[in-house]
Amino acid sequence: MSYIIDHQQKFENLQLQITNQDQLKKQANGGNSILFSYPPNEEYLYLNKAGEIYKEQAEFIDVSKLLVTFIDEIKYDDETGWLGLKIYYSDFEDTPHKVFKSLFDLIISEVELACINDKLPFLVRTGCLYGTGIENVNIMEHKTVMNLSHPLIIFYPSRIEDDNLHFLNFKLASQYRGILVK
Repeated sequence: MSYIIDHQQKFENLQLQITNQDQLKKQANGGNSILFSYPPNEEYLYLNKAGEIYKEQAEFIDVSKLLVTFIDEIKYDDETGWLGLKIYYSDFEDTPHKVFKSLFDLIISEVELACINDKLPFLVRTGCLYGTGIENVNIMEHKTVMNLSHPLIIFYPSRIEDDNLHFLNFKLASQYRGILVK
């Protein structure tokens, strides 16, 4: 099981990146984000360990909960919630980022709020973003994120093959504006 072998080194590398923010920005092309990569099937293990290590200094922003909040607030043509989203999404399936623009804004505001409260923002359960048109690079390149007082840590279920990052083990992803902890 790779978690047992890898987790201690990964969390040590993460802490090094967090504490060296000036170096982070240089290595991340001016960005202020850390992509913490782990196998998707080990997400629960990594989230639990991060909760133990960073419980006092971090704010864990759960994208799955934000997605549910976003969907519960949708009201289109007297259709609400999930049915409303299905109808709306089918109209814009080629440009999903337009459908999920307010979810993106919600994510950014939660990240900003964590820093205002002097907490490290950890974005978790990011697999929920698949199909929304919201890519990690969109978040990492956002002006607010690039100017945060703390780096954004994105828990990123992925695999690395030939120096390429694959979100959820299959979708090629960008590391631009971020440092990869693998």
